[in-house]
Amino acid sequence: MPTLELTDPSWMTFVRAHPGATPFHHPYWGSAVARCYGFRAFAVVATDTAGQVRAGLPVIEVSHLWREPKWVALPFTDYCPPLVSAPETETELAAAVRAASEAAGVRRVETRAPLAGTAIASTAYRHVVALDDGVDQVFARLRRATRQQVRQAEKAGVTIRQTVDPADLLGVFYRLHVRNRQRLGVPVQPYRFFRTLWESVICPGLGMVFVAEADGQPIAAQVCLAWNGTMIGKFSASDERAWKLRPNDLIIWHSIKTAIEQGCRWLDMGRTDADNDGLRAFKRSWGAVEEPLVYGSLGVKAEPAGAAANGAAGQLLASVIRHGPPVVCRLAGEALYRYAA
Repeated sequence: MPTLELTDPSWMTFVRAHPGATPFHHPYWGSAVARCYGFRAFAVVATDTAGQVRAGLPVIEVSHLWREPKWVALPFTDYCPPLVSAPETETELAAAVRAASEAAGVRRVETRAPLAGTAIASTAYRHVVALDDGVDQVFARLRRATRQQVRQAEKAGVTIRQTVDPADLLGVFYRLHVRNRQRLGVPVQPYRFFRTLWESVICPGLGMVFVAEADGQPIAAQVCLAWNGTMIGKFSASDERAWKLRPNDLIIWHSIKTAIEQGCRWLDMGRTDADNDGLRAFKRSWGAVEEPLVYGSLGVKAEPAGAAANGAAGQLLASVIRHGPPVVCRLAGEALYRYAA
């Protein structure tokens, strides 16, 4: 039994019982990504003689018309380590991954964390804030300037609300998100992805949306995933015209307080590229521990990351997105985003 559907009860039982499982390991996340982009999701597992899962890894098979398929654990996911019940079971899981991929005719497997026997590379960092000490202690660990910026936002009248209305994700957040992506010159995720995220992840209780407002107008929003003691700040967007009000600082602080109220032990602030010194410093200012984000691969050599985006075609696309109307950013994402998996 090297592979299971993500909806298989034995996979769900194993994931729920594992202290290291994050929202990315939960079947809802992998299934939502696969459904949005037309891929296949499953779990590769190692079992004992009684058929009980001892180790496992959620996987999505990424296939395009002109490329051979590959397995990714998981695409559009910052960090997804293998779940093991004991150190020796990681070797068993790695063997199961090799056997299952070879049987499926898949020559490349990518993991979003090291796995025994994989070639590893590190080009990014993750930042994790420990929450066990409580609100006052976490606030005291923030850098002085960060505490001041949170208070500045509060004095400016910025307010945060946690929404239960899909219009705030599909309307408010998405408009801000498109604005940010257009400013950066990169395609935005398809609208249907966020609709699927709301229906399949947030509504069942695996996430939440925060909206920051000033004078009754939304100026920032954040999408978080939360489950099994970990909150992940997955998507954020803001109106750059309101940055002087520090809405991003206040929305992060509100997510930290909410995570603590819900009993979370960690806030994962997500992936940051190694050369983005400014964002790395910003995340460290929240008392986050910076850790190398190490990815693994098995099989044929991968294409250089970002090669297409950094070439002449990518630069032309970025220019078109920046100078065109928002619909250009959206259409580019609808057409191209799945090929970044």
